[in-house]
Amino acid sequence: MVTSGDHPPRGATNHGATNHRATNGGSDDPCLEPFRPENGQHPPLILVVDDDEELRAIVDAELRQHNFETAGCSEGRRALEIIRSRQPDLVVLDLGLPDIGGLDILQQIRDVGSLPVIVLTGRSAEADRIVGLEMGADDYVVKPFSPRELAARVKTVLRRSAGSTDGEAATRLTFERLVIDLASRDVIVDDRFIDLTAKEFDLLAFLAESPRQVFSRTQLLRMVWGSDPEWQSPSTVAEHVHRLRRKIELDPASPQWIHTMRGAGYRFVP
Repeated sequence: MVTSGDHPPRGATNHGATNHRATNGGSDDPCLEPFRPENGQHPPLILVVDDDEELRAIVDAELRQHNFETAGCSEGRRALEIIRSRQPDLVVLDLGLPDIGGLDILQQIRDVGSLPVIVLTGRSAEADRIVGLEMGADDYVVKPFSPRELAARVKTVLRRSAGSTDGEAATRLTFERLVIDLASRDVIVDDRFIDLTAKEFDLLAFLAESPRQVFSRTQLLRMVWGSDPEWQSPSTVAEHVHRLRRKIELDPASPQWIHTMRGAGYRFVP
């Protein structure tokens, strides 16, 4: 396991990460497609705060496969120090820390800025999720979880965060005849506004923000609905995809944008 103290300053050579990326650079698996910073920027730094060393190691390895830098620590006070000194691009934050409660750390982060935070916790009750999101968490992941799913959420939150600070143009996803405005939540096909429900829009935007990446119905249920197969049927996802295709596709039976990957799930093809 590599902890925060073992990482070089940002911009320094990180030989472990370079070798790891090199071995994964040619993967054909769309879920392993690395995060690619724009304009030659340095890879985003993700701070993972959790007192489970094994979990941190797993998350660290997965994020490095996706071209992220990582730092890790097990205590809240140390996390706040790293946030001040290294200014990470996103924090993955456990709620059950040994010194300071995760929600207290989240509050301190929100008191000074809009640093993206994904809460990672074993608390699965709906009330806990609502409290975390209302306090400013950008996403909420319940243990046990898929490391690849977490990496996908990290990429999505970073893209949304960039869109919220780069002006109006960055909040619009444009794909030939389709425009998705993340700020106004408008969807336009062939210069015609499409009437979508809130969840239909959330599903379309989520898929479009990770083009060509395949998500299973269970993953979409968790990431878009904040739910779980134990509470809600994955068929909900299939029904929403069916309705989306009827509204935005020229030929719903042969869709241009939302493709079904048999036995795997769905992906958005720009």
